[in-house]
Amino acid sequence: MRVLVHHKVACLVAALLSIGSLVSRVVATEELATSGCTYDGRSLIINGKRELVFSGSIHYTRSQPDMWPDLLKKSREGGLNAISTYVFWNAHEPESGKFEFTGQYDLAKFVKLAKDNGMFVILRIGPFIQAEWNHGGLPYWLREVPGMTFRTNNEPFKHHMEKFVKKVVDELNKYKLFASQGGPIILTQIENEYNNIAETFKEEGTKYIQWAASMALNLSTGVPVIMCKQKEAPGSVIPTCNGRNCGDTFVPTHPSKPILWTENWTAQYRVFGDPPSQRSAEDLAFSVARFFSRGGTLINYYMYHGGTNYGRTGAAFVTTRYYDEAPLDEYGLYKEPKWGHLRDLHHALRLCRKGLLWGTTSVQNIGKDFEIRVYEKPDENLCVAFLANSNPKIEGTVNFRGTNYFMPRHSVSILPDCKTVVYNTQRVNAQHNARTFIVAKQTQQNNEWMMNQEPVPRYREASMKTQEPLELFNMTKDKSDYMWYTTSFKIEDDDLPIRHDIRPVLQISNLGHVMHAFVNGQYIGTGHGTKIEKSFVFQHPMELKSGLNHISLLNMMVGLPDSGAYMERRMAGVHTVAIQGLNTGTLDLTTNGWGHEVGLAGEYLKIYEEQGISKARWLPATKDMPVTWYRRYFDEPEGTDPVALDMSSMGKGFIYVNGKALGRYWVSYLSPLGKPSQSVYHMPRSFLKPKNNCLVVFEEHGGNPKDILIMTVKRDNICTFVSELNPAHSKTWSRQDGQIKTVGDDLKPAAKLTCPDKKIINKIVFASFGNPLGMCGNFTAGTCHTPQAIPLVEKLCMGKQSCTLPVTGKDYGADVNCPGTTSTLAIQAKCVKSKDKGNK
Repeated sequence: MRVLVHHKVACLVAALLSIGSLVSRVVATEELATSGCTYDGRSLIINGKRELVFSGSIHYTRSQPDMWPDLLKKSREGGLNAISTYVFWNAHEPESGKFEFTGQYDLAKFVKLAKDNGMFVILRIGPFIQAEWNHGGLPYWLREVPGMTFRTNNEPFKHHMEKFVKKVVDELNKYKLFASQGGPIILTQIENEYNNIAETFKEEGTKYIQWAASMALNLSTGVPVIMCKQKEAPGSVIPTCNGRNCGDTFVPTHPSKPILWTENWTAQYRVFGDPPSQRSAEDLAFSVARFFSRGGTLINYYMYHGGTNYGRTGAAFVTTRYYDEAPLDEYGLYKEPKWGHLRDLHHALRLCRKGLLWGTTSVQNIGKDFEIRVYEKPDENLCVAFLANSNPKIEGTVNFRGTNYFMPRHSVSILPDCKTVVYNTQRVNAQHNARTFIVAKQTQQNNEWMMNQEPVPRYREASMKTQEPLELFNMTKDKSDYMWYTTSFKIEDDDLPIRHDIRPVLQISNLGHVMHAFVNGQYIGTGHGTKIEKSFVFQHPMELKSGLNHISLLNMMVGLPDSGAYMERRMAGVHTVAIQGLNTGTLDLTTNGWGHEVGLAGEYLKIYEEQGISKARWLPATKDMPVTWYRRYFDEPEGTDPVALDMSSMGKGFIYVNGKALGRYWVSYLSPLGKPSQSVYHMPRSFLKPKNNCLVVFEEHGGNPKDILIMTVKRDNICTFVSELNPAHSKTWSRQDGQIKTVGDDLKPAAKLTCPDKKIINKIVFASFGNPLGMCGNFTAGTCHTPQAIPLVEKLCMGKQSCTLPVTGKDYGADVNCPGTTSTLAIQAKCVKSKDKGNK
């Protein structure tokens, strides 16, 4: 369905936004005398120039240092001019007063690399960050400070928070990394999304926020301070928006402060038990174009590269993989078309830079779903327009200044000269790709596993005994996920059920997160909570004997909480225990006397490290063994492609390679779709050596280690899906002498295929012009398919690293009158190493 809407120029000129006229009065020239970074109601002013800022979140803690240069290079190529990162308090100060700023936690090195790539940095110090990071970034030892309450007007919390924030600033000041010193850091953030808990603390929360703002403003950074999702940001602190559609949801309340978007979620983080989540490149681009059209001047993609929650760094129930659907996936590979479509958007918006930063704004709403926003400077013959159709289903045509413009559903068209559409958010010119996992030959080479069973302890062996079960977090202190609860009890023959159809049932009320139950040394079952409801009730039949019986419960957390008020009061672990079905009635064991053992014997001996292996007794492995350590050796797969482990054959546990903790796996917890939330786990090449890598897996409740797969990760299947109705590529235009000019003579859309570096196209898997369907890796020909497509594409692309293809029906011999044609070209090509032309 299409709608025709007519635009009246007189109405458009009449609707002026105050922000445009305000800035025109305040600032008379584009080049300002200010050094470092300042701001006004229109934008940030960096080193004397107004800037449109395109930023992406990359967390240095979630990728290995050897990945940083490539991630930053690809970000810059994607049109970003800034990188945003949180600062992770519990990584930098794991023990009070003991700081760590080296290796993976070398914040200064990461910031300097961003500068080397010509990028600004947004430093989100927090130090509460949430970020799906363990404890929201707060170190566990804070819980044990007397009188402590997190994130309110609490003197102990404020003391330690200020001490850490100053330490971070001092660390970066040493290298002159703030913009006021000539460095790349243009903004710092204090606190994080405080509005979510403000109602809990009321006046004390308000006092805390005012204190935090004052503390941050008094630091020696010389750059503006921001607070995200903070309606009333005190003083000169800039409030910013987090969400999916800040162009429509954010209401500016401070005309003297610019409109900034600190988190545009590129997908959705996932927790164990979640089904897949995605966000299309088209929807993401729509939200960004909408935001800039409405006066926004800084966008930050959260995440641009999500990376990996190594070790125990993920928050409660959060998967080890983080924001894999970002423009750069978990392995740092381009996720297309998201990466390319946003790159093209950034170029189109830069063509509008002068209008967006200096033009006077007018707006015209046409009907319910159509809108035109214009930025003009008539004295300089400058005009920029954004045509928007917010209807998710209905196409339309907008008449703007005498010309009709077709508007696809849910799209924004960008006209940097108020005449030419250089970009439409729904029309993707960027190539697509599909990720593949290739089983490495090292999977089967020397695939010999050894095992060491973790001892199941009994009450009499416990080092700490109390009347009732103790709380889990307070015992483990974030040093281990695991703690054993043990108790023993006697029963007589007369207590046992007489009937064969009745068995005693172990019933446990548990505050979270996961528990494996053993009775007389035998595993009987597992219970667990969820991200939404951590607590659960475990009920399982068991076999008891006359005399002394032993219950051993391996309880564990899957990360500390990362959000909400009173995090320091959260609890987990065994709460009450009873046995039902005995002849004498229910036996309550809650106050029976309990033993506690923090951590695993294998953790204590560090049998996952080379020097600790000899401390354990290793036997040939058998499958389906609970609480068992498995070990094998393997050689590094050839090449440079990322490496991963497919853990589908296992249950739940922890992975180590060469003593380094890859993280938690949990493939036995299925989503509502019947599949695990994550089954493949990144194994960084920086963790590996050429030969004899030691892989150690701690399996909690049973699996088959021989079926663990070592794989390499590729995005060698590249595709294009471009319509003849698309505008030409945005880079067809440039701004010269203040005017939009074409680069070259051909203004028609084109399809471009580009293999990764040092690879060439060696097979055309699919090609069709007409009305093809599907997505990259799963295209099907439509009713208007043209057989001439494959021969032409092979002629133009085979053996090349890159090729450009026409997108016209004439070139492919298409029937333009074919019913249902969308005049679309779809191609899938296979890339291989240039020296290896075999189809692998």
